[in-house]
Amino acid sequence: MNRISLIIPSYKPDEKLISTLTTAIEAGFNDILVVDDGGGKEFEHIFDRVREMKGCTVLVHPKNRGKGAALKTAFSYFLENRKGFTGVVTADADGQHRTEDILAVARKMKESGNIVLGYRNFSLEHVPARSKFGNKMTSGVFRIFFGMKVKDTQTGLRAFPASVLDKMCSIKGDRYEYETHMLIDMSRHRLPFEEVEIETVYIEENQSSHFRPIVDSLRIYGILIKYLLSSVLSTVVDALAFFLLKLFTFLSVIPIPLTFTAAFVARAISSFINFMVNSKVVFSEKPNKGSMLRYYILVVIQICISAASVFCIEKLLRIDSAALSTFIKVVVDTLLFFFSFRIQHKWVFNNSDNRRNKK
Repeated sequence: MNRISLIIPSYKPDEKLISTLTTAIEAGFNDILVVDDGGGKEFEHIFDRVREMKGCTVLVHPKNRGKGAALKTAFSYFLENRKGFTGVVTADADGQHRTEDILAVARKMKESGNIVLGYRNFSLEHVPARSKFGNKMTSGVFRIFFGMKVKDTQTGLRAFPASVLDKMCSIKGDRYEYETHMLIDMSRHRLPFEEVEIETVYIEENQSSHFRPIVDSLRIYGILIKYLLSSVLSTVVDALAFFLLKLFTFLSVIPIPLTFTAAFVARAISSFINFMVNSKVVFSEKPNKGSMLRYYILVVIQICISAASVFCIEKLLRIDSAALSTFIKVVVDTLLFFFSFRIQHKWVFNNSDNRRNKK
């Protein structure tokens, strides 16, 4: 396919890589970038064969760095050496992506100019249980936390127009988590994407996969785990401060309902802690005036909703217990937790928009 590069990261390949490349070349791909991700000397003979194949270029990592790093190496090479090309298609080296599907995804990207994801049908009987569960769980997480409907979060068959590759190179992650972070970044920057159904192929129950269920899952869900821990920390600080302020009624001299006063003071303390942790640890953005302003606009809106909800419930149920009021507040804030993540992810700590405007 003219002016579209096929990218295949490969770690410890076998004959399936040669077969995949052969059919891709026969189908019309004339520029293929294969990344040798440090599999070792015993696999050099396969990459030597790849070098002899028409239109194939081998990029080498002396040591294994992971699929994410391999993709970024290929993206960088493409940007430097394929000026004027339309974009790239990424596919796996183990034969799980049919050439017809690779072509379909490439054509769709060329027609629309958008990112295109190939998705599999996970309801089929031959799909391994771990893949069914993993995709169902991750798709649910993306819908709840990122407001993003993705049918196949684990797909390695993706097409990217050249215009987004510079952004893809800046995404953190070197291993399997990188592909998940791609989706997260697409959500954050509202990059349009389309999905194309592909054949669901699992060779030998997917035994050739180098995915490590525990380690790689922790990497994939890292941002959500850190956000959860940050929120738990701020919730504990917030609830403790609220309880103490309700218990010691010296704030009652202020002509505002004590619930509102205690809630605002408690949130002022916990929100600063939460802002610093979220900025530096969760979203990896340097704290600045813009993000702080956006954060506190969100905080004010959130605390108003939280305090008003707790106050109304107190009056409705005639509650005068500080402990019970605190429990109700924790429940309300938990419901707001999900909405807060989406807003922080897409707006509060999205400083890239500001950087773009300054250029």
